Amino acid sequence: MNIMYSKKIEAWKITLNLNKIQREILVGLILGDGHLETQNNGKTYRLKIEQSLNKAEYMKWLYENFENFVLNKPKIKDKIRNKVATKNIWFSTLSHGSFRFYAQQFYAKGEKVIPKITEKLLTPLGLAVWFMDDGSKKSKFHKAKIINTQCFSKKEVLFLIKILKNKFEINAKLRYQKDGYQIYILSESMDKFKEVVGPYIIDCMRYKLD
Repeated sequence: MNIMYSKKIEAWKITLNLNKIQREILVGLILGDGHLETQNNGKTYRLKIEQSLNKAEYMKWLYENFENFVLNKPKIKDKIRNKVATKNIWFSTLSHGSFRFYAQQFYAKGEKVIPKITEKLLTPLGLAVWFMDDGSKKSKFHKAKIINTQCFSKKEVLFLIKILKNKFEINAKLRYQKDGYQIYILSESMDKFKEVVGPYIIDCMRYKLD
């Protein structure tokens, strides 16, 4: 990167700040598949998002919401998953100080955790993004939904269940899997769940909700 171009980017970064929608989406992404990474010992962070290629429309929506923080459009890369060749789509933002607060909260121990402030930060939009990232139907025969939270501890998943109840009046329970714990959103709460997240679910992800 030449010096003039680098100076131009640094001048541009000074003008940037996360808006309300970006902050709400960011919380949902951190709970889901998004990652914050630092290359300078925590001074600034960048957001990296990667999904399978069949979620390209969802990635386009995310890119459009963070476009002012992104230098390059989403790219496709080859990946091997369970010895099968697949394609993923990804993009990352500029490294920026605006992400530092969220990294300090959700990566306080060097790995992704659920801080107490999650209850304050999680909004209906954030919950919808989290569900679009990690949610699924229990089966085609059930109204109940699943949120894959296996990367978190049992205590953290129970806290997330408590947030759903206290903040959104959504009843859920812990569901044990071999690789960890899931959130099981009860069928009795599906009307309420759809009321909360429905307005924010984009078309290509609506199959998870309907």
